[in-house]
Amino acid sequence: MKTKSLLPRAVIFDLDGVVVDTAHLHFMAWQRLAQRIGIHIDTGFNEQLKGVSRQGSLLRILASGGKTGSFTQAECDAMAAEKNADYVGLLAGLTTTDILPGMGELLHTLHEQGVLTGLASVSQNAPRVLRALGLEQAFNYVADTRRITHSKPHPEIFLNVCEALNISPQHAVGIEDAQAGIDALRAGGIFAIGIGATLEGANYRLASTEGLSWAVIRQQWLRHHADI
Repeated sequence: MKTKSLLPRAVIFDLDGVVVDTAHLHFMAWQRLAQRIGIHIDTGFNEQLKGVSRQGSLLRILASGGKTGSFTQAECDAMAAEKNADYVGLLAGLTTTDILPGMGELLHTLHEQGVLTGLASVSQNAPRVLRALGLEQAFNYVADTRRITHSKPHPEIFLNVCEALNISPQHAVGIEDAQAGIDALRAGGIFAIGIGATLEGANYRLASTEGLSWAVIRQQWLRHHADI
């Protein structure tokens, strides 16, 4: 059977910016921490933190303020924990109404069609967020950040999800809103759908989640494989 005749067996989602938008909450928590240690960050800088782990984000913030190496590892761990506690407090207000447009319907359709679903988020708070959104049972597998060594743009987290779902990366679609995520998908050999007008390298790109559906995914997948 030719590859182009196959439909994807799994769809792997990033969380923030794809299923729910909590980027502003991350930014608020990071900004407060940065201000406390004398570093200014703005919303533009926050774009660099999308898809990056907590420790990785802290290192970027320290570097931006010229404070790389100014703190011990214990102090960095404490700052990361401080930011997370602040963020978790902000998450308390999340409800099902915060699910991004079209994502609830897409997850439901994938389940009906027998397409596997995975979540590839570097956030250690992903299970907490899913509970707040009522989506605990919406994914066949949620990546365990304790098993992930490399952050995006390394493809490890996506390959981990593929392995857990027992599928080849070539049979999966990944949905990302960050450049690091798109780069990770491409590095892992996974068909990449980008949410955002400025993303580079995605196999297919939309301005927002509102235009994404199983029909669109199928159409773009088949069109791509027909050209191979």
